[in-house]
Amino acid sequence: MHFNIWKSTDDQFYFELKGNNGETVAVSELYTRKQSAKDTIEAIKKGAASAGVSDLTGGSQYDRDLP
Repeated sequence: MHFNIWKSTDDQFYFELKGNNGETVAVSELYTRKQSAKDTIEAIKKGAASAGVSDLTGGSQYDRDLP
C-alpha cells in the first residue's frame, strides 16, 4: 500500500491510499496546507496497526447512500 498526495483544482491538498493492486482504498478530506496532509498520513501510519474495528452491519441506520 502507498499514499499519493495531490493538489486540487482550487489549490488545496488531499491524499489517496492505494492498495497493492493499484485500487484506491481511501481518499482524504481537503487540506489548505500540504504539511497537514503529510501529518495526517503519518498519524494513520502510526495508528493503523492498533486501530480497532466496529462492525455496524447489523444496524438499521445508514449515514450515507452507497452506490
